[in-house]
Amino acid sequence: MNERVVITGYGTVNPLGHSASAYAEALRRGQSGVGFISAFDTTDYSCKIAAEVTNVDFSSVMDAKEIRRTSRFISFAIKAAHEALSHSGLVITDANAHQVGVEIGSGIGGIEILEQTTRTLIEKGPSKVSPFTVPMMIIDMAAGLVSIKTGAKGPNAAAVTACASANHSMGNAFRIIQRGDAIAMITGGAEACITPVGVSSFMAARALSTNPDPTTACRPFDRQRSGFIMGEGAGIVVLESLTHAKKRGATIYAELVGFGSSGDAYHITSPAENGEGACRAMRLALADARLDASAIGYVNAHGTSTQLNDHYETVAIKNALGPHAYTVPISSTKSMTGHLLGAAGGIELIACLDALQNGYIPPTIHLDEPDPNCDLNYTPHVAVETSFDVFMSNSLGFGGHNAVIIGKRFTD
Repeated sequence: MNERVVITGYGTVNPLGHSASAYAEALRRGQSGVGFISAFDTTDYSCKIAAEVTNVDFSSVMDAKEIRRTSRFISFAIKAAHEALSHSGLVITDANAHQVGVEIGSGIGGIEILEQTTRTLIEKGPSKVSPFTVPMMIIDMAAGLVSIKTGAKGPNAAAVTACASANHSMGNAFRIIQRGDAIAMITGGAEACITPVGVSSFMAARALSTNPDPTTACRPFDRQRSGFIMGEGAGIVVLESLTHAKKRGATIYAELVGFGSSGDAYHITSPAENGEGACRAMRLALADARLDASAIGYVNAHGTSTQLNDHYETVAIKNALGPHAYTVPISSTKSMTGHLLGAAGGIELIACLDALQNGYIPPTIHLDEPDPNCDLNYTPHVAVETSFDVFMSNSLGFGGHNAVIIGKRFTD
């Protein structure tokens, strides 16, 4: 029999706040984290806006030397993991370290290190390239350094599935605990690619919003949407077996009950027509959770504010949930945070947890004129106070990667 898996802690640093509590308060207010890019000169860029993490202080979790030798996405992961572990009260000791694992995903990793190193190589030659280049750049090093910092010696990996990376990492961690290969996992996603190459590449793919106004640019499901807004940060949760969590008297914030993943086998960037792959992932998650579609009380949509995603995800939700799709509350918290790519699922699971505990549906801000093809209840403008027991969180990535997580209010 599979172990039951519960969430006992979570932490984040993202455009709405440098902690889970600050993030939650901003979500309830419907606050936007989008602004003009300050990280580099955007004079020659058609897209000049993003959802940046500003004035973040890593000194509480890393010393000055570590900060210099660590890329931004890894620093985000370490800070969020430190909060999540502290929040959970889980103490990693010599006795349990081999049973505590880490899986943290990212879509792109240390892209700013690649940019900086390329300039150094061209301008100063190979002898000036830093020996820390590879450890700062590679995606798996977020999980590697979090394990080093925390002492977790259990399963250690990183899912890389574009914008579904965090959900895949958390889904993998869920399975690891279910089958008894770990008693706890530190898991989620981290991303930091608001850089010249990051922004210009998505501009070239015509994926970023062409709206120059940061107060209205990110508008999922709206008729006037024109592309996504890039965000950055990390969202990390602590998953535990119910047996272990109860044994140590941990506070349980929710139970994970379902995970579904699928591939579109369709296109490098476009979702499959009518969201066929996303629909299958949702159905697989429901089957895994042994729940009827009518049990879902809230859907945190992928909701990127792109023409194809929002339309096809709407169709996918309709096909997966049937008539219930027209009544279930849905929202895209990306309207506030921007799109954190490989970290999106991590912060969106945390949004679901806060909404579950405090009885509200986060809003989809800037939804002024709904697209006729997007005709579900997306909770426009302001949060709605209501209680629910089961949530679904969708993440859909370039390359046709789909990952869906279902969680519910814990009952013993």
